[in-house]
Amino acid sequence: MANTNFEPAEEIYWHDRILAKTVLRFFPKSILPNHITVFRFLTTPIVAVLMFYEHYYIGLFAFLLVAFTDALDGSMARTRNQITEWGKIYDPLADKILIASMVFIIVLRYIDFWTAIIIIGLEIIIIFTAWIRMKKGIKIQANLWGKIKMWLQVIGVVVLLLSIIFNWAALLPFASGVLYLAIAFAIVSLLTYGI
Repeated sequence: MANTNFEPAEEIYWHDRILAKTVLRFFPKSILPNHITVFRFLTTPIVAVLMFYEHYYIGLFAFLLVAFTDALDGSMARTRNQITEWGKIYDPLADKILIASMVFIIVLRYIDFWTAIIIIGLEIIIIFTAWIRMKKGIKIQANLWGKIKMWLQVIGVVVLLLSIIFNWAALLPFASGVLYLAIAFAIVSLLTYGI
């Protein structure tokens, strides 16, 4: 978090306004968006351990909490004009690590090998191409397609966990379908230079 030079937001989204008037009101000004991103980095291994040892009830709650911090840090950065270069890089990286760990542990175990490999492979390609663009001095940031992809991945993992917890086999194809849709959005995000 070396760079604390804040930039104003280019655009404020509808969900930013909602979060600013509700949840973000409880966060003191001393808590920065980058602090929330660091929290996500630190708590992702806890979620992964819960899932690995099949503590799915508490794991689902922990996953939702940690995934929700993705919306919080971005909305906080935009509504408080606290966007940093560090946040532009590490916020999406934290998301990708969270999702990749869930895919590696849960999707690999309950859906199939190739779905997991494609999701993780696309995330690695997106990170690598973003790194190359950054090294060339090209501005990198999340785009709409990448954000939709992230939330589809979260929904897919949540539905998969609900299927496991409540033994609802009928939800498994729905979870798979949502994750396949997330793969499509990952490809669009990659082709439109998103992260």
